[in-house]
Amino acid sequence: MKYLRQYRIPFSGLAAGQHDFEFEIDDKFFDCFEHSLVKKGKLTASVKLQKQETMLIVLFDIKGSVQLTCDVCLSHFQSPLLCQERVIVKFVNEEWDEETDEVLILNKNDHELPIADLLYEYINVRVPYYTKCEEQGIGIQCDPEMLARISNTEQSSLEEENIDPRWATLKNIKNN
Repeated sequence: MKYLRQYRIPFSGLAAGQHDFEFEIDDKFFDCFEHSLVKKGKLTASVKLQKQETMLIVLFDIKGSVQLTCDVCLSHFQSPLLCQERVIVKFVNEEWDEETDEVLILNKNDHELPIADLLYEYINVRVPYYTKCEEQGIGIQCDPEMLARISNTEQSSLEEENIDPRWATLKNIKNN
C-alpha cells in the first residue's frame, strides 16, 4: 500500500484555478489490488484539478493499454484503453454519508485527495465483460492452434454422446 501513496494530490497549498498532474500506472499499481481484473498495463493518467473556494472539480483522462486474457483462446493480448471521467469533491465539517459516483465528500481538515481507488475503478470498469482477441485487440486474431483443440474437444464430446442408443430417443423428446 506504500506504493499507492504517490497517487495523491496535495491540494491544500494550491491557489484557486486549474492545476495539471500526471500519473504513470503500471503493473505495480495493479499488484496493490488483489481482485483486479487487470494484472498488467501501461497507462498514463492526466488529471486536471480545478480548485474553487468550496469544492474541487477533477477531470481524469486515462490513456494506454492493459493486458487481457481472451475468453475464447486463453491467450494474453494488449487492449487499448481510453477513459475520461469527472469527479466533484465537496468539503464538509462533519461526517457525511451522501457520497455518489460523481461527488466525493472530504473533511475540511483533509489536505490530500487520494485518487488510487478512483483510477483503479475507472480502469477496471472499462474492461469488457467478454474479452476476445479479435474484438478488443488491435490487428490480432485468436490462436488457431487453440481453436483447433477446442473444436476437436467438441467433436469428441459429440461422439461420446452417441455411445448409448437408448438416450437418442430422449433427445428427440427434448427437441419437440
